[in-house]
Amino acid sequence: MQPDVQLSFSDRFRQLRETRFGTFAPVLLALAAIWIYFGITEPAFLSPRNFYFLFMQSAVVGTLAVGITIVLLLGDIDLSVAATSGVCAALMAVLIAMAGVPGPLACLIAIALGIFLATLQGLLVAYVGIPSFVVTLAGLLGFQGLMLKILGTQGAINMRDPFVRGITTITLPAALGWGLAAACVLAFALASFRRQTQRRALGLELEANSTLYGQVIFFAVLAFAAVATLNSYRGIPLLVVLLIGLTALLGWVTTSTPFGRSLFAVGGNAESARRVGMNVKHIRVAAFGIVGMMAAIGGIVGASRYASVSFNAFAGGPLLLEAIGAAVIGGTSLFGGRGSVWNAILGALVIGSLGNGLDLSGASAADKLMFSGAILLLAVAIDAISRSGTSQTR
Repeated sequence: MQPDVQLSFSDRFRQLRETRFGTFAPVLLALAAIWIYFGITEPAFLSPRNFYFLFMQSAVVGTLAVGITIVLLLGDIDLSVAATSGVCAALMAVLIAMAGVPGPLACLIAIALGIFLATLQGLLVAYVGIPSFVVTLAGLLGFQGLMLKILGTQGAINMRDPFVRGITTITLPAALGWGLAAACVLAFALASFRRQTQRRALGLELEANSTLYGQVIFFAVLAFAAVATLNSYRGIPLLVVLLIGLTALLGWVTTSTPFGRSLFAVGGNAESARRVGMNVKHIRVAAFGIVGMMAAIGGIVGASRYASVSFNAFAGGPLLLEAIGAAVIGGTSLFGGRGSVWNAILGALVIGSLGNGLDLSGASAADKLMFSGAILLLAVAIDAISRSGTSQTR
């Protein structure tokens, strides 16, 4: 017997988003549209060489976007993340170039500084009650000044340390790249089937087997195609492996741990989370600490990528807006309670691909800013419409 009521488009869209693949669908479609357009208009865009540098160029934005996603899940924001990244990179550069500190130790000190600065802001938000927008706006201004103080009168320090430079210059052997791709596909498949088993044990609605196998096959195609493309140029950059590893770790934290579930609960309704016994203040402080860690790592990656640390590269450019935009384009809600660190990486690729394609086509800086703003506005509009549709069905 056929149902007499057909699902509307909004209902079908909501059901798609509720599947594991559905959360990635909008940003994947946007990324595919950008690649197809520039692939037709600029043949060099789809070359292995261009993809290699596209991934490298998107790494700093992606690292910061993953961190920002953590506080956005709470419904907060961190406007100081790029400035924090710059301060940490500047301290690391000074320690290496002027104090003779070994590269690995200088990186650890920079990460500790990032965690400290962000945790301090989290304490002001959680315990003093100052809105995160105000606290991090003050941090943005203050940390920019601190970065200038650390860098000195020249405003830039060259980075020649082999350990730091190796983060973005080392590539993996082709065989190791294929092995990592196979391991990632296997891990994804095991995680998908384990999730299905857990849902069955809890009596929850299951995904169709065709959908489940389709997700695994789709992921396998993407993984092996990426490896084949990068291996045809220089190989998989070590930086890409490190970023995927960090994102996988934070993805596990946000989806499979009590702390991660608390992030979504507080972002959805902080008062309800408090009433069921969650320590909302501790959760907020911890979330800001994670952002500080990722900001410091982004600073280290930027110093390695640019072979220098300068004010304009971190605090004087569009890095902050691109990082926040990547998280939002990836589907993380500005209202809290919904998002994914994996989507933030895809959002960074959307912004990077758009900028890369416009550069190849000879577009001006003004055109790049306008296109980026339009995509960001569209992403927020989709988020608002989706939330409105969900609330009306309840």
